[in-house]
Amino acid sequence: QVQLVESGGGLVQAGGSLRLSCAASGSAFSIFGINVMGWYRQVPGKQRELVAGITRGGSTNYGDFVKGRFTISRDNAKNTVYLQMNSLKPEDTAVYYCHLVNHLGQDYWGQGTQVTVSS
Repeated sequence: QVQLVESGGGLVQAGGSLRLSCAASGSAFSIFGINVMGWYRQVPGKQRELVAGITRGGSTNYGDFVKGRFTISRDNAKNTVYLQMNSLKPEDTAVYYCHLVNHLGQDYWGQGTQVTVSS
């Protein structure tokens, strides 16, 4: 089993910044060779959407709405992924979920962390 523990969400004014962190833990077999780590977000009544993802080798992809405002990074030694979010907008308000895919193709989700951007 793999556990994902997220932190860093909260309330921020428009134009502000937040940094989300997600640390993976669990059996060495489950987390060995973590392939992709990333972040999704969801608002009530809408589908969960990709915010950003990063492979073990460091390749990244972002949702179209990010437009250079967010940066994803990871520390493979700590099994941790980060999401630096700048120039936040009220429409970025959502629950942000950490996501991981391991070398077996199994995927895991964090419990979610609320990000609220006030106008």
